[in-house]
Amino acid sequence: MLESITPLILTYNEAPNIGRILQRLTWAKRIVVIDSYSTDETLEILRSFPQVEVYQREFDTAANQDNYGLDRITTEWALSLDADYLLTEELIEEIKNLKPQDSVNAYWARFKYCVFGRALRGSLYPPRRILYRREKARYEDDGHTQRVRVEGQTAWLSSYVLHDDRKPLSRWLKSQDRYMLLEVEKLRQTPRGRLGMVDAMRRSKILAPFAVLFYCLIIQRGILDRWPGWYYALQRTLAEILLAIRLTEGELSIDNNQVT
Repeated sequence: MLESITPLILTYNEAPNIGRILQRLTWAKRIVVIDSYSTDETLEILRSFPQVEVYQREFDTAANQDNYGLDRITTEWALSLDADYLLTEELIEEIKNLKPQDSVNAYWARFKYCVFGRALRGSLYPPRRILYRREKARYEDDGHTQRVRVEGQTAWLSSYVLHDDRKPLSRWLKSQDRYMLLEVEKLRQTPRGRLGMVDAMRRSKILAPFAVLFYCLIIQRGILDRWPGWYYALQRTLAEILLAIRLTEGELSIDNNQVT
């Protein structure tokens, strides 16, 4: 199975992460990386792995980057990975021994979120379809991220992927503001009746930050992870506060324009 898979990774200034994920992909004959013109040591690290092929493309949307990468894969299966993912030995062995039925075109994976290398008991990070037949898949933008649409049936992998981002907090803060601008646009464009419970709570502005803090610390038992759990919970709460501020800013701007 491994011989019919090509990993696909998007990068932009991922020097703190990219080497660690590539060390877990030594089994791959070819790895496709779509880089958005990194300015740190990312490209130097990528060149040190002979099976990596780097294509550079100016970033417009995450979905367009991924679709550009899919068009450069020739194997039957693609393995979609972020630069801060780590494949466990158990997951690699599971994928190696897969015998997919013809009707199964994709596999979902669950994640264990790590803070400074320590896996938390739970997180808000959702499962993703990471392994799929290339010709059956296409990406669409969804707020600040992208979502792959796959024809046909899907199945689940039982082993976990580790999410272990080592980029500095200042980079996270900068990214969150950009992400929340995209989330605001998504929430505004979606009719209230079509919003799910979580997005409806986020659109209310007040409830989401408190709900996220409670969910991370109590429901997901992050408080038992001590300071790593608090670190994650505070990060996610701050992200929701940023979203609430951006939503409020937009509404005040509209009201001000109507007055003037």
